[in-house]
Amino acid sequence: MKKAFLFLLFFLFAFTANSQVIRGRVLDQKTREPIDFASVFFNGTFHGTTTAEDGSFELDVTPYAGRTLQISAMGYNSSALKSLIEGELYEVLLERALYEISEVSVESKSLEKKRKAFMRIFKDEFLGLTKNAGDCYILNEKDITFNYHTNKDTLRALSRKPLIILNKSLGYQITYHLDKFEYDRKNNTTFFTGNIIFNMDLAPGSENRTKIEKRRMKTYTGSCKHFFSALWKNELSVEGFQVHEKQSLQPVEYEEMVVSISAMKYFSYPRDLEISYNHFLSTVSFRGPGSYFALDGFFEPEGILWYGTMSLDRIADWLPYEYTPN
Repeated sequence: MKKAFLFLLFFLFAFTANSQVIRGRVLDQKTREPIDFASVFFNGTFHGTTTAEDGSFELDVTPYAGRTLQISAMGYNSSALKSLIEGELYEVLLERALYEISEVSVESKSLEKKRKAFMRIFKDEFLGLTKNAGDCYILNEKDITFNYHTNKDTLRALSRKPLIILNKSLGYQITYHLDKFEYDRKNNTTFFTGNIIFNMDLAPGSENRTKIEKRRMKTYTGSCKHFFSALWKNELSVEGFQVHEKQSLQPVEYEEMVVSISAMKYFSYPRDLEISYNHFLSTVSFRGPGSYFALDGFFEPEGILWYGTMSLDRIADWLPYEYTPN
């Protein structure tokens, strides 16, 4: 099984290692009309572009070879490109989004009161409850719609437009393409998916630059980004992390949980792992053979389930993958 996994990783690496500039067009899946101003970017970074009037795009992908390229546009379901190959002309067909929630005009005082309550829940679950979240703002809240009259146990939210978020605490303005948001009141669980692109770094011109940098460093310390960066360098203990098997509490060594293929590394283990940092505990459960990760702290989230401290981070605590601690 492991040999087959290693062969698959080598095969993928052969196609991604030499990627540089890629080109393509983004079209409506049904009409095949070009979609302009679609976002083409790497999730969680400043690195991306938008499509021209004819739906075309061009992007240098060298810094992020091996990662998935996201394509998002207003009114459409997001799509992605994997195993990018230089010289190939990509045709991306986006499917129009079908919204299960109908837009409601909030006029009555009772509905206005309900919207405020729903918005409070949404922001708590989406932005988070940390100090950073207290100074993080959604600039176009009016574009968010909730399921006011259906399914009392589950709060659903949608936005036909990308959410523009100003994080004053960390000094960033970001755009978030929200694909799905569900909050289960009965079980107190939240699930949301989407893509985030960083638009502006506000720290350089700010009078509070020093304070912002300190908050960024505090946010980074002990985060998933910090963990994977330390793991890539094989410096977990130096950075203050300890990793054990969840059940046996036996320490797990670097070689037991990292598979290296040339310059690419994959996080993999047959059982659940417990990560300790300054007495804060997190648990990692694997859903597949391995998760690609990189020096900048990036990791493929699809193959991992998080529990504990690291699972509590929300949008207000996101740092771009370009961020490096001083």
